[in-house]
Amino acid sequence: MGELKSLKSRYEPWRNLKKDAEDLEALLELANEAKDESQSSEIEETLKKIAGRFEKQNLVELMSGEVDRNGCFLTIHSGAGGTEACDWAGMLYRMYLRWAERRGFSVEEVDMLEAEGGIKSATCKIEGGYAYGYLKGESGVHRLVRISPFDANARRHTSFASVYAFPILDDSIEVEIRSEDLRVDTYRSGGAGGQHINKTDSAVRFTHLPTGIVVACQSERSQTMNRATAMSMLKARLYEYYRQEKEKENERFAQEKKDISWGNQIRSYVFQPYTLVKDYRTKAESGNIQAVMDGDIDMFIGEYLKFSS
Repeated sequence: MGELKSLKSRYEPWRNLKKDAEDLEALLELANEAKDESQSSEIEETLKKIAGRFEKQNLVELMSGEVDRNGCFLTIHSGAGGTEACDWAGMLYRMYLRWAERRGFSVEEVDMLEAEGGIKSATCKIEGGYAYGYLKGESGVHRLVRISPFDANARRHTSFASVYAFPILDDSIEVEIRSEDLRVDTYRSGGAGGQHINKTDSAVRFTHLPTGIVVACQSERSQTMNRATAMSMLKARLYEYYRQEKEKENERFAQEKKDISWGNQIRSYVFQPYTLVKDYRTKAESGNIQAVMDGDIDMFIGEYLKFSS
């Protein structure tokens, strides 16, 4: 039933789009025959809407990976630079939350490590159609250039933060995790939540020994619920890890490596001396940095999907 629902959600928009285009074509023919120009503005406006829907559905067709239609976990880590870098990580976190809100996706905070001026690291769970497909290209290092609000001398600073998107796996995709490969730590949660969350060892951290992957969850009052969420995150991380390892093996002799590393900057956000957001991979850019920081990143996502297809 899930597969049927997924296929319908992909097919129905194209059928509706075809019908609306045919209706518009018929309306245009009638207006031309009657030499009626009064409907020209309505026809032009409808055509723009249809073209926008076509572009949106065209991007969906580029997301054909096994897990592209799934939701995703999004993790952001601040780079070196103390308060400045933590503030930048917090700005990026807000940008993705605003993007998810624009699309009507649900967002749940999974883990948060706050620091002076912003966040050291944060992980959220984003659920909605093709959330992972849209965000998979955001993984990498994001660079900020601005005059620091934390510098009394108003000097220009460069900060870095890494973004990592990995898919939420459903029951149809199996990832084997052996108990002997897993170290489990429990500890007291930090942050808001009342007396209970701070006085019991409800937070959970899993360390996968063969790969060194670490995941943690402290968003729930119950250790059982935190364990379930952490296990879901670990499976997703391992799926992505093994997928990347397979890609590396397949592309050993390729001219360009596509693996993600800390030194691989994918995008720059320049606040001063001019305003510009530029993606190094697709060369897409925008001078409206305020709109981008408010979650208007669809242009960069769309260009990456076309670039990588």
